[in-house]
Amino acid sequence: MWKKVLWSDETKIELSGLNAKRYVWQKTNIAHYSEHTIPTVKHSGGSIMLWACFSSAGTGKMVRVDGKMDGAKYRAILEENLLDSAKDLRVGRRFTFHQDNDPKHKARATMEWFKTKHINVLELAQSKSRPKSNRESVARSENCQFTNALHLIRLR
Repeated sequence: MWKKVLWSDETKIELSGLNAKRYVWQKTNIAHYSEHTIPTVKHSGGSIMLWACFSSAGTGKMVRVDGKMDGAKYRAILEENLLDSAKDLRVGRRFTFHQDNDPKHKARATMEWFKTKHINVLELAQSKSRPKSNRESVARSENCQFTNALHLIRLR
């Protein structure tokens, strides 16, 4: 079954490190010692957003997302890249597509797009609580592997 699954997700890549606040505990009067500071770069160049997909056969298309990703942009990316990736990866016409539960992925217009294209979408449990079945455990495990694989794709 997993050989006919096409996985996808988006990721934001900071062009010069993490763009997040960091909090630390430290003793009084040592805050400005160089070994206790994190260097920063002003006007570092920002970040890029990418959409990518892959299957057990390899990696599919990777697309840079310009601007903010909304449902319409997500569907345009799928329209331009999903079926070509499925063909290139030879998952067959009757493949199953995996996406997370992001609102733009689950939007009525997006689900209608899948329906008109006759694409089966893998449904995952929306609860973040403990998995209720072995199938959910496998899906969550595969999702973790996907995150790791997408990270590897970014390193290429």
